[in-house]
Amino acid sequence: MAIITEINDLKRIYERRVPRMFYDYTESGSWTEQTFRENTSDFDQLRLRQRVAVDMTGRSTASQMIGQDVAMPVALAPVGLTGMQHADGEIKAAKAAEEFGVPFTLSTMSICSIEKVAEKTDKPFWFQMYTMKDQDYIRRLLERAKAAKCSALVITLDLQILGQRHKDLKNGLSAPPKLTAKTIANLMTKWTWGLQMLATKNREFGNVVGHADGVSDAANLGAWTAEQFDHSLDWNKIAKIKEMWGGKVILKGILDAEDAKMALKVGADAIIVSNHGGRQLDGAMSSIKMLPSILEAVGDQIEVHLDSGIRSGQDVLKALAMGATGTYIGRAYIYGLGAMGQKGVKTALDVIHKELDTSMALCGKRNVSELDKSVLMIPEDFTGRWA
Repeated sequence: MAIITEINDLKRIYERRVPRMFYDYTESGSWTEQTFRENTSDFDQLRLRQRVAVDMTGRSTASQMIGQDVAMPVALAPVGLTGMQHADGEIKAAKAAEEFGVPFTLSTMSICSIEKVAEKTDKPFWFQMYTMKDQDYIRRLLERAKAAKCSALVITLDLQILGQRHKDLKNGLSAPPKLTAKTIANLMTKWTWGLQMLATKNREFGNVVGHADGVSDAANLGAWTAEQFDHSLDWNKIAKIKEMWGGKVILKGILDAEDAKMALKVGADAIIVSNHGGRQLDGAMSSIKMLPSILEAVGDQIEVHLDSGIRSGQDVLKALAMGATGTYIGRAYIYGLGAMGQKGVKTALDVIHKELDTSMALCGKRNVSELDKSVLMIPEDFTGRWA
């Protein structure tokens, strides 16, 4: 039995157990993958200040995100195709998040449907939505999320046009997988994954197939998806979706101070500073480097969360110390899911929590609410000097 002490331990097991096309789907960015790489490497530029002779008893990582109590300010980000990383993946991840006490965000492009995740969980989860042209489908999707008692709507803003990810195109990524000779050869080496997938009925996009007009099976899905992302999305449409939802709204994909101000204007409850994990606009700045200018623009008028690049509890600590009130993990929990299912997601959360708690203590802080820039050593040119 492997001893898991860091997220990379889970990643190594994940790579062995999951078909290559789904590993590549997770572990890739768009174009040259510069932004994908810098999302993580830019965290390394921030150093921590060690403090000693400070009472470290009674520590707590408990906090709140959009008014919801959380065991630590870390949510599971929406990740499409999660149910192809491990059978019933969204259900298993949601249950692990519920057990740990952090939010789980279900993607529109999940394999397990809203209803199936709700049926297997006890607490409300968050639902992520892409803006699509079919307004009737959007209306019905929101009604389904309300019926499932989802406690927040996360609207993704940075996927009006799909960024090009070379590996996905070369692998013929789809759900179910396109069975090329190369795919079949790889699948034949993943017996455990294959047997688990055979044992579940959840193998298509559960929120779309059978719900969108003209999409009765996976054969119709590709054409529908290609046509549906709304290129005409603007702030008025976002305001209308918020009104239609009527509950807490989080806007994901904010990477510019001006967009943060617009999110504030439409009345969002929180924004997520995110570049979609480096999967959309390659050459964009990392989330952690854009966080300071966005915080300067909106101050404490809105909750500012951060996504993209977090692989450890120290990354969480650095984001919170820089001023974020919440963070999201995507790849880190997918590694755990693919490696060991629900137990692996819980393990990923445990690893991140231990790193956060220990590092916080060694920085001389007892509560995540006390974290600020005083625990960091920030390079003078960290955010760069740009003309």
